[in-house]
Amino acid sequence: MISIIIPLYNEEDNVILLAGELKAIQVQVKDQKTEVLFIDDGSTDQTWKHIKTCMQKYKFVRGIQSAKNRGQSAAMLLGLSNAQGTMIVLMDGDLQNDPQDIPKLIMQLNACDVVCGYRSKRRDTWSRRIASRLANRIRNWVTQDGIRDTGCSLKIFKASCAQDIPPLDGVHRFLPAYFKLHGRTIQEMPVNHRPRKHGVSKYTNVQRLPKTLLDLFGFWWYRKRYLEEPSPTSKV
Repeated sequence: MISIIIPLYNEEDNVILLAGELKAIQVQVKDQKTEVLFIDDGSTDQTWKHIKTCMQKYKFVRGIQSAKNRGQSAAMLLGLSNAQGTMIVLMDGDLQNDPQDIPKLIMQLNACDVVCGYRSKRRDTWSRRIASRLANRIRNWVTQDGIRDTGCSLKIFKASCAQDIPPLDGVHRFLPAYFKLHGRTIQEMPVNHRPRKHGVSKYTNVQRLPKTLLDLFGFWWYRKRYLEEPSPTSKV
């Protein structure tokens, strides 16, 4: 089974459209059962109402509602704890990720543990693209994971890799780094990136910077603790 986890926060205009696009790819992955987990991260609009509509219309949709807004990492972790698939797909709910890339990700996963999408042609503002490039350079300098576009949410990995992800706020920003730290094989693949047509972005570059730096420190701390732990085969 393939579990597609999609955190949502105030995306009322996108939920039903995205569910329809995900329905369209069912034929392409017909040899695999698919579940879509819409995780409502405490939305204040009609997102949950539309998720319930999708659940009534499509058997493959499961909705999970958080009582309050806890952030993208918490929503992702909630989805992971409820996923039933042997393969996990992560994507955003703003329609900028293209569901048509999912079958390609599935095929490439045969050769590795993790496939990370990268946006070959970004449909964001120039300021966001520049900020993303700078952030990727700083992150790579610390994590040394070699991933060119960690900001691309579209990823697939084997369900066994989920145990590599610590329950830390902001962990969604550094998934490839945690996977690499645990010895997973990672490949990259170009994916489509579409302009946002409905709703608004939930952050700005200035707002995100302090949080990103704190999350980066969190990874540094985790890696230090992980590397200091004695090997299970070491003698006491």
